[in-house]
Amino acid sequence: MRVVIGGAGAVGTHLARLLSGENQDVILMDSDKEKLNLSKGNLEIMTMEGSTTSLKDLSEVGVKNADLFIGVTPDESVNITSCMLAAKMGAKKTFARIDNFEYLLPKNKEFFESLGINSMVYPEMLAAKEIVSALKRPWVRLWVELFGGSIILVGVKVRDNSELADKYLYEISNTQKKFHIVAIKRNNRTIIPKGKDKVQPDDIVFFTTTNEFIDEIPAITGKEKFEVKNVMIMGGSRIAIRTCQYLPGDTNIKLLEVDKDKCYKLLEKVPKNVTVFQDDGRNSEFMQQESIRNIDAFIAVTGNSEANILACLAAKRFGVRKTVAEVENMDYISMAENLNIGSIINKKLITVSNIYRFLLNADVTNVKTLTFANADVAEIVARPNSRITKKEIKSLSLPNNMTIGGLMRNGEAMLVDGDTQIEPYDNVVVFCLDDALREAEKLFN
Repeated sequence: MRVVIGGAGAVGTHLARLLSGENQDVILMDSDKEKLNLSKGNLEIMTMEGSTTSLKDLSEVGVKNADLFIGVTPDESVNITSCMLAAKMGAKKTFARIDNFEYLLPKNKEFFESLGINSMVYPEMLAAKEIVSALKRPWVRLWVELFGGSIILVGVKVRDNSELADKYLYEISNTQKKFHIVAIKRNNRTIIPKGKDKVQPDDIVFFTTTNEFIDEIPAITGKEKFEVKNVMIMGGSRIAIRTCQYLPGDTNIKLLEVDKDKCYKLLEKVPKNVTVFQDDGRNSEFMQQESIRNIDAFIAVTGNSEANILACLAAKRFGVRKTVAEVENMDYISMAENLNIGSIINKKLITVSNIYRFLLNADVTNVKTLTFANADVAEIVARPNSRITKKEIKSLSLPNNMTIGGLMRNGEAMLVDGDTQIEPYDNVVVFCLDDALREAEKLFN
């Protein structure tokens, strides 16, 4: 597949890295030669210095033969224009990164398709939705709803008092198939566990389960459920504004922003249940003055990853039970996990996971990139006569970097074990480490 990526920023470079590992024909295009040099130094890809809105440059990059053109520059208007031009010049599909929620409204879908734009992604909106999900279930590190919520993937940190702690997987009684452990993360390494592997305190354990049994997960992992009613947000970013708009109206929200002029503008955009303060979440005196100890959740979404991590650490020391940090610097993600700051949001990984679906087989209906597990979870349809349907799961000799988490059959959610045999047209949850999704996809074709 030939893919042209317009924009050698964080999103474009990360996407190019992902695709180059799969031997895709990738060309990264940007008008900034320095960005291209930085990207090319770490990747085996073709680059081209040029403008994505120039007909001449698009022609030179061979956009007419592209299977997919992706516009991910920081400028929304450039992305929209370049996708329109690429489509008119012959690109089979286009994908644009945008900053305007209005463009995503269903009533506008046909309009943008007529312009040649097949799909769009608004990273700040998706990030805000992930934050709201994290606050709705503060006992989890990760929550992913599959098949419309029929199967749920949760990542939970196991406490010392958990009934799972210090037990081998074969010792864990689960005769009713209430849950399936698909992965364990320990010391920055995620594994697909076998029966001889042991769950240890402070492990982050990834479970698949159903709505019927999800409420049992907190108890078995030693966690307590609690309701988030008082929230403090540091940073008046677009993510912060969207989060305020998406949280329930009865949530008491304190929004901190250091820029005075921005504070006044925020007052015009946020709901009435939000109080805006001109201050910094790292100011201990202010935090104590505003009764930080009574806050249920603290969210740091400034443009500075270091500031977000430090602010969440400070909030933890004050006793805040749930913290969420936006960490855009990829090098800091593992450090943030080790510091135990709670949930981590990364816009570029959210954006890449949305674009990645375009590059997979049509039978892959949903893909989610898991920020801190270096993994993907996908919903894949099993085709008739595919390898995955030939034997029971225990006899399939699946690669070590993938596992089956559950499936939907005739509209019914099912968890799996070694004796389960996947049938044609089953919609299957596949959990893959590293970049193994392409490899997993081949089993279903």
